[in-house]
Amino acid sequence: MLLPLMTLAVVPAIILFTTRAAGSAWPLSVPQNYGLFVIGIFFIASGLILMVRTIALFAKAGNGTLAPWAPPEKFVVQGIYRRVRNPMISGVFFVLLGECLLFSSIALFAWFLVFVIMNVIYIPFFEEPGLERRFGREYLIYKGNVPRWIPRLRPWKADKREDL
Repeated sequence: MLLPLMTLAVVPAIILFTTRAAGSAWPLSVPQNYGLFVIGIFFIASGLILMVRTIALFAKAGNGTLAPWAPPEKFVVQGIYRRVRNPMISGVFFVLLGECLLFSSIALFAWFLVFVIMNVIYIPFFEEPGLERRFGREYLIYKGNVPRWIPRLRPWKADKREDL
């Protein structure tokens, strides 16, 4: 939980603390600020729900955690993972975007963009090859049927012929 805490709380707090005096907020009138506040709360709540659900799936279905030293022992293809391959990171994206809106912070938006770019590079080039080595054909079939970022409209069900 250290990495999500750093990403979602510590880094944004430092950014807000160091940039508030510099006036890094979007210059919006009061009604627009209230709208951003409400939308920000919605994104944060949605992201946290998504994160909690994926953490629970890792523990229950995968017998593991988010921690690299205790990853899921079993390949998890249940719940939201039947629609999208990276729901945990999507949840983090939602929370970070919600924080940008909630605090009307351009500096937080820059952090959001940096985090998105880091994951757009890390996941396909480092995380996915590791999953391919750990889970083999099972992951390759899944990867070919479930998109990385944009959820499928209908949940994917493994074809019996694919031995999943």
